[in-house]
Amino acid sequence: MERGRDSVNRSRILKGLVLMLPLVASLLLWRHGIDFTSSARKQRETQQLSSDGQASLRATIQAGNLSDMRWPDFSDYEKHMQKFYESYGYSLPWVRGMEPTAQAQQVITLLLQAEQKGLAAQDYDGPRWGDRLTKLKPAAPQPSEGDALRFDVALTVCVMRYISDLHIGKVNPKHFDFGFDVDAKKYDLPEFIKESVVDASDVAGVVAKVEPPYPGYQRAIQALHAYLEFAKEYGGDQLPAIKKTIAPGESYSAVPQLIRLLRLVGDLPADAKVAADGTAYQAPLVDAVKNFQRRHGRAPDGRITTQTLADLSVPLTSRVRQMQLTLERWRWLPVGLHSAPIVANIPEFRLRAYDENYKVALSMNVVVGKAYDHDTPVFGDIMQYVVFRPYWSVPYSIAKAEFLSRIARDPGYLAKKGFEVVNSRQDVVTSGTVTNHMLEQLRAGKLFIRQTPGPKNSLGLVKFIFPNSYNVYMHDTPAQEFFAKSRRDFSHGCIRLEKPADLAVWVLRDNPGWSMDRVRAAMNETANQQVNLAHPIPVFIVYGTVIVTEDGLVHFYDDIYGHDAALEKVLKKGYPYPN
Repeated sequence: MERGRDSVNRSRILKGLVLMLPLVASLLLWRHGIDFTSSARKQRETQQLSSDGQASLRATIQAGNLSDMRWPDFSDYEKHMQKFYESYGYSLPWVRGMEPTAQAQQVITLLLQAEQKGLAAQDYDGPRWGDRLTKLKPAAPQPSEGDALRFDVALTVCVMRYISDLHIGKVNPKHFDFGFDVDAKKYDLPEFIKESVVDASDVAGVVAKVEPPYPGYQRAIQALHAYLEFAKEYGGDQLPAIKKTIAPGESYSAVPQLIRLLRLVGDLPADAKVAADGTAYQAPLVDAVKNFQRRHGRAPDGRITTQTLADLSVPLTSRVRQMQLTLERWRWLPVGLHSAPIVANIPEFRLRAYDENYKVALSMNVVVGKAYDHDTPVFGDIMQYVVFRPYWSVPYSIAKAEFLSRIARDPGYLAKKGFEVVNSRQDVVTSGTVTNHMLEQLRAGKLFIRQTPGPKNSLGLVKFIFPNSYNVYMHDTPAQEFFAKSRRDFSHGCIRLEKPADLAVWVLRDNPGWSMDRVRAAMNETANQQVNLAHPIPVFIVYGTVIVTEDGLVHFYDDIYGHDAALEKVLKKGYPYPN
């Protein structure tokens, strides 16, 4: 009997939770600036269909295909479409009196302006809306029900795609094995469109709320607008090839064209005094080239090398595309963070720690995983603790590739280099000579190699742990020389820090007493020490080949892992995208 009562009580609780879900969802959406109730009160009558029209609408939705669309296959939205039109009793919400509603026209305007958001109007039937509108009132005196139906379905599919693309991106990042969960960001798309868009007085204002809230994203959008205009103004002019490096003070026949390009993109100030018809490569044009080199991740030496010329010769339309790909990745990031995040951008070789208002509190150079064989993964997780004077547990892949053959030649190799052999419990098996039996167990993965703490340890004097399935973390390094290089992909996948002590002070700022002096002392003592963070911190390892800094400068970086190329390949296939 007790079990029976418990079962009944659980059933009642579950029913209560189910009944509360819509309220919870509404509260969450309201928290993000999406108010369903106000627009629901304003809903007007929709365009009713005949019984044949309803049957045709149902069949179209069930087929998940509308032949006169740019991307006719909307099977991935079939359930959303069914729910949306069921809620209207299979009538047409975007048409009233056989005329497109004011909201429908606002939506079409947004779709036609998709380029301003890093998207493409043609993906949302941009060139086709004019023809569709001519088939409805007031352009057509006697519109057909079929034309109204196709207009309505096409608009619903396109607005669903557009809102989803703006909010979570076109392609699910998991398709690329990236560790971001866009599913956690999703909300009820049919409900949102019905309650917040169909009868909204300001459609653009409503839709803008679904975009990423980050200032960096907004800066990228503004930079995109500028480069769209630059691309139109500059055209596809290419700088001529060079036979040798052009050094400052030398002659260069393309100086007038170089002046025009650098002035357009802002590296050469508008008031800089240069001879527009000369060929002398000298200041202030040299300084402008240095600015350009910095913005493209190169050493700013002011010399026009083949690499600098290649960067200068990238069409501005290609830079626009680079921005569009980066904006897609911005949309994969979670929203509503409760803690100031740490963000490491792989192609930029740069880490930033942000405050609660997304202002940069700390930044530094980093070294990331070597391209082609040790890529640093793209993902997000939570930093939980810091370890001072860490051991380095050598991964089996590295031990096999770099250690075992050396041990076979010299059984004392590990001891000479500050390594030891441990078992699965991290008990030391030997700090000296490695016997043949131990070597066999190392090969079999039954024993392990670790490096003892100290200044020569590969992890340096401190590491930062955000537990993840990739076994990636951030750490100090004794190899400081790599930070002076412009391209910094040298690690086995983890992230090496230029200023680890500064990051330790920042992440421990809510732990009482952790000043820079105490951090330095912990790094230089002999004991291994773990310090748990008072407040765990979100960490994002991202991949953006375009970054717009707080000063408004637009920086472009090489696609070192080929992620831009892979994303471009998927996007070219069109809807439906992998998700």
